[in-house]
Amino acid sequence: MINKLIYFAGGCFWGVQEYFSRLKGVISTKSGYANGKTANPSYEEVKSQTAGHAETVEVIYDADNVNLLTLIDHFLRFVDPYSINKQGEDEGVQYRSGIYYLDDEEKDIIKNYLDSKLKEGYKIEILKLQNFYPAEEYHQDYLKKNPQGYCHIKLNLIQKDERKD
Repeated sequence: MINKLIYFAGGCFWGVQEYFSRLKGVISTKSGYANGKTANPSYEEVKSQTAGHAETVEVIYDADNVNLLTLIDHFLRFVDPYSINKQGEDEGVQYRSGIYYLDDEEKDIIKNYLDSKLKEGYKIEILKLQNFYPAEEYHQDYLKKNPQGYCHIKLNLIQKDERKD
């Protein structure tokens, strides 16, 4: 088993985390704040848009069972790649879209793949992860704890054969 990490920002992290947590090959997910200006921001700081963080989900996956391009395909199912700082009803810099990598070799893979799948002018950031701070505990697995909670993502976009058992 080869565990790898990738980080996705695609609007409110509640739905992003729930979506990825349901996929075969995904070992774990964690909601948090990425690529901002301050250390250990609170949700209130991120929401105020002064910290500059994006609501982001850390995805740890087994590269023997799911690959990066498949995860990006899933991301493209629910994210509007042409929207700036807005997904669903959520608006603000913290809701921008991004794919944040750790391994420099992944940058070209991600960029080339998005360039081949999307029209010119997409707004998904492709950046090296500068920082990631886990969100407060009440944000972790929020939709599992609160099944009626808000989610801009249609979780039924995951096909039966793509789901964990």
